[in-house]
Formats: sequence, structure tokens, C-alpha cells
Amino acid sequence: MDLETLLLPFKFPFMQNAFLICVIVSIPTALLSSFLVIKGWALMGDAVSHAVLPGIVLAYIFGIPLIVGAFAAGMVCAVLTGYLSGNSRVKQDTVMGVVFSGMFGVGIVLYVSIRTNAHLDHILFGNMLGVEQHELVTAGVIALVVGGGLVLKWKDLLLHSFDPAQAQASGLPVKLLHYGLLAALSLTIVATLSAAGLILAVALLIAPGAIAFLLVRTFKSMLYVSVLVCMVSMVAGTYASFFLDSAPAPTIVLILTAVFIAAFVRRQVLTRQASLRRVDDAA
Repeated sequence: MDLETLLLPFKFPFMQNAFLICVIVSIPTALLSSFLVIKGWALMGDAVSHAVLPGIVLAYIFGIPLIVGAFAAGMVCAVLTGYLSGNSRVKQDTVMGVVFSGMFGVGIVLYVSIRTNAHLDHILFGNMLGVEQHELVTAGVIALVVGGGLVLKWKDLLLHSFDPAQAQASGLPVKLLHYGLLAALSLTIVATLSAAGLILAVALLIAPGAIAFLLVRTFKSMLYVSVLVCMVSMVAGTYASFFLDSAPAPTIVLILTAVFIAAFVRRQVLTRQASLRRVDDAA
């Protein structure tokens, strides 16, 4: 394959927009995934990503921006989950499963009951090759706000993730940090709608942080590695999809899955080698 063929994807405007949305979206999703993995909120990302569907449909019905409806639905899901888990004997993961499946069902019922030119596949799986200029701007603003907030408050959020009681004793605004993280999650999902859709967005909110967790030992390094892994995987997946004639979003998820498996195997090998060295030293 010659150089001209290798550079062919970069010559098309729709591919240029796809690469650009990958770079933009990878920053907030990767940073947020690190906190979700540490805090044990992986299912929360899945819940909110599914729960925004009724908000999108209602926003379409009432003629308001779709991102407003998506953000509102995401926050309703997050707050409702927190309230139910805090005021019942049911565990949080169970509550999240009930809430997000219920809201997703409501969204599907609303969608099939109206006449619209919007394709459900684009909402669920994304339409990265059809990203428009205003969607790039929206994703860029959200990435700047969410990414900037997480970078500025990462130490406070880290303490809150590990030990909320200690964070409160230290004088940190625990409730503000809690709902701020939920708001960042909802905003990030809104930013990924065009790139990955509702269903595949969850992979971008879990895999980068999980991979970085397996590769490094400090949380600060975890933030850097997660962004690098997410950005490279998204660009590589989009690039490969051009030649494979496949959808970019699933290709990206497959690459992230392969990287996770490789990181897991590496960690298992290193752990086994360390165990063998300890046995040899003891002998």
C-alpha cells in the first residue's frame, strides 16, 4: 500500500470531521472514565447513557435543542438513582438497572409514537461520518468545560471517590462534588452522542480508565494514560473503518477491547513474575 493510499482518509472533509470529533471527545470521556473506575461508578455511565433517550425525544417534540433534553434526562436519572438508593434497602446497582431500563423503555415508546426523520440507529450507535460543524463546536465547548473542571478539581474528586467521609471531614463540599461529577457525566454523554451514540458511549466511559488502571500505579499517571489510550484508539478505529468499510464506533470499541485484553494479560504476567521472584528470594 503506497503513501497516497495511506493518507487517503485525511483528504475527505467528512473524515477530517470524524478525526476531529475523536480528538475532542476522547479528552472528557477518558478523564471521566478514570474517576468512574476508581469510584466504582461504571454502571452509572451505562445507566445515564441509556436514560438520555427520552430526553432527546421530548426535546424533539417540543422543538428545543436535543442536548438540553439529553442533559436534563441524564441528571434526572442520576438524581433519581441517588434518591432511591439512599432511601431504600435496594442496592445502588439494582436501582440503576431499574431506572435506566425504565427510562430507556419510555424513550423507545416515545420514539415510535412520533413521526420523525431522525434515524434511531444514529442516536443509538452514532453517526461519526456525518458530524456537522455545530456538533463539533458543542462537543468542543463541553470537552473544555468538563475536562477543565476535572483537571482543576482532580485531587478533591479523588479523595471524594476513595473516602467521602474523609472528604467531608476535610471540609470539602461533598454534595457539590457528587452532583458535579454527575453533571459532568451527563454533559460528556451529550458530547459523545454524535461520535458513539448512546449504547457505545459507555465503552468510552469505562474502557480507557480500566486500561490505564491496569498499566500504571498512580492516579495522576492514570489520567494521562487514559486520555492517550482513548485518543489513539478512537483515531485508529476511525482510520481503520475507512479501509474495512465498517462503522467507526464499533471499530473503536473493538480496538479498546483488544487493548484492555492486552493490558490485562500484561498485568497477569507481571504479577506472576513478581510472585516467582518472591518465592525464589524466600528460598
